[in-house]
Amino acid sequence: MLPRCNPFLGIRPLLLKSSYTISVSGATSAQRWFSQSPLISSTPPIDQNNDETATTTHFGSKIVPKLEKEKMVGHVFSSVASKYDLMNDVMSLGIHRLWKNHFINKLDPGKRLTSKQPLNFIDVAGGSGDIAFGILDYAKEKYHDQVSTMDIVDINPDMLKEGEKRALDQGRYYNDPRVRFMVQDGEKLDAIESNSKDIYTISFGIRNFTDIQAGLNTAYRVLKPGGLFYCLEFSKIENDLMDLAYQQWAKILPVMGSVIANDFDSYQYLVESIERFPNQENFKTMIEKAGFQSVGYESLTFGICAIHWGVKI
Repeated sequence: MLPRCNPFLGIRPLLLKSSYTISVSGATSAQRWFSQSPLISSTPPIDQNNDETATTTHFGSKIVPKLEKEKMVGHVFSSVASKYDLMNDVMSLGIHRLWKNHFINKLDPGKRLTSKQPLNFIDVAGGSGDIAFGILDYAKEKYHDQVSTMDIVDINPDMLKEGEKRALDQGRYYNDPRVRFMVQDGEKLDAIESNSKDIYTISFGIRNFTDIQAGLNTAYRVLKPGGLFYCLEFSKIENDLMDLAYQQWAKILPVMGSVIANDFDSYQYLVESIERFPNQENFKTMIEKAGFQSVGYESLTFGICAIHWGVKI
């Protein structure tokens, strides 16, 4: 049972389910398509910077100095910042929008009427603002929550500028005292106090960290006891036929990136970063290593991506 201090009563049934048996009984056909029960993957473990003394790491399929990866990833996202939605549409055939909606709906965020304190959210690697704005919209529409706060942090200033531009264009959350756009390294979050956040979200960002375990450890640090870590990331496909189809699709993605965005190299890196990311079980183990409990995951669309969660007790 989750601790009484956990602010999300609505998330409790989700967290108490087995990570192997996410139920989709009673779901519509569309929901069953986008929510497939996870299986134990046979993919061998992948070392994701568990050796803190290592001086090199992976940048896609390349081995690079750790100190250089941050700059290289920064260049990739500066390059795609103005076309971020287009990039995600190309890489997921537009399905990322449905994944993100499911991600937010499953989280069920918002201050409950029985709670005296607002919730403090942090969305990491969230410069575009799509997840953060979606969470705030959901909280307002379902729970009439207009007091909870949101820190939108990203290591890349260009991505944050896109998020601020989107907020201005949409006429919401720009110059909102509840919302902060902050340039921060997700592995450190130096400007974020320990034990200060109720909910930590990250969507399609953690695979780009130089040290993923350090990022998970930091997530644990900034969350309050009872706080929730909640992550959406590309993962390992669990259906052989779907995996074969995706591998063929991945081969042409960089070419499409070159044609659509005049950027072959960035799309090549993004494809390779997905291939390097741990499978569902290995990433679950990393989350547990950071100290989280009630850790689980739900695979979406046969494992193309997955939602992961854990609670700080």
